[in-house]
Amino acid sequence: MMSFNINRINPNQTQVSFVDGRFETLTNEELEELLSQYGIREKTDEPESNIIN
Repeated sequence: MMSFNINRINPNQTQVSFVDGRFETLTNEELEELLSQYGIREKTDEPESNIIN
C-alpha cells in the first residue's frame, strides 16, 4: 500500500511527498506516469490532493 500527498507548485511541477519521508518534484509527464502505476487519475481542479492507494 502506497500513500502520498501531491502539491502542485507551478503549472508544470508537482511535489510528491511519500509517507516514508521521501519527496520528489515531478514534471506533469512524470506525475502522470507515477499516478498511472497506481491506477489513479489526477484531479486537476484541486490545488492539493491527498491520495491513498
